Amino acid sequence: QLQVVESGGGLVQPGGSLRLSCAASGFDLEYYAVGWFRQAPGKEREGVSCISKSGGTTHYADSVKGRFTIARDSAKNTVYLQMNSLKPEDTAVYYCAAVRAFFRPRCPTNEYDYWGQGTQVTVSS
Repeated sequence: QLQVVESGGGLVQPGGSLRLSCAASGFDLEYYAVGWFRQAPGKEREGVSCISKSGGTTHYADSVKGRFTIARDSAKNTVYLQMNSLKPEDTAVYYCAAVRAFFRPRCPTNEYDYWGQGTQVTVSS
């Protein structure tokens, strides 16, 4: 069974950091483009950041540019999202997803095939 599993969410104060992990099970993530998405209560799911299968091409939403970094570790079959300088508006359920393609520019939510269950990130004092 092909699936991705997110981990690393939690409660953090404004200005803090978290690192989310997206691990693949049942397939080699090396052949897939991967994206991170989030959905806040009452809002649509949005693309946060995505990375090509080679790791050489990335995209960030304007709201997270300069604060979040996406990276992949092929040896661990995992993609990470390092989130720094977190703000209350970053509070959401974060999902990772994969698609067997080189890259999906601008992280369109309707072009990814394998989705995880999500991990909650809450930024609050």
